[in-house]
Amino acid sequence: MKNRPYHHGDLPAALLARAEQTLRERGSGALSLRELARDLGVSPAAPSRHFRTKQALLDALAMTGFERLSEAIATSQEGVGASFAERLDAVARTYVGFAVANAALLDLMFSVKHSPEASEALGATAHRWSEQILGLIGEGQRRGEVRKGALDRVALPVFAALHGYAGLTVSGMLPPELAEHGLDDVIASILRGCEPE
Repeated sequence: MKNRPYHHGDLPAALLARAEQTLRERGSGALSLRELARDLGVSPAAPSRHFRTKQALLDALAMTGFERLSEAIATSQEGVGASFAERLDAVARTYVGFAVANAALLDLMFSVKHSPEASEALGATAHRWSEQILGLIGEGQRRGEVRKGALDRVALPVFAALHGYAGLTVSGMLPPELAEHGLDDVIASILRGCEPE
């Protein structure tokens, strides 16, 4: 039996990268700390120094996904016009683009954050991206570009439309003739729903 070394440049980052690849290729059921160790050529005990359990690994993977989503949304606002419509358009395209490019990760992110075993840190990180969108809607209300009302109630249709469209796109359920301009139509519908009364 060949002894595997423990030391590996940045093992936590390598474990997360390999775990995300496994998730994308074979799903979360195929994730195993022992198998990740074997894939990376480290001892079977090495991953447990960073992720004590599979749940800890899933939490970290979900947190990484939520951090990337928040960063992508923040970046989408750079150089965009000041109007609510322009800013929402950029957020919507970013969210759907992230969902399509990271379908398995997004599914994990939303399922793990609701797990009773999920960490508090994950819960806080998971809310950051939605707070960005709530902030955008709240600013639109203050500027008179978005209808008045409880922020959560105004935002719910926005989240539902974006998440629903992303789900339809990822699942391949959109016919090609709808897929080409579907997001434009969804964004237009969201903006109509947000218009001041």
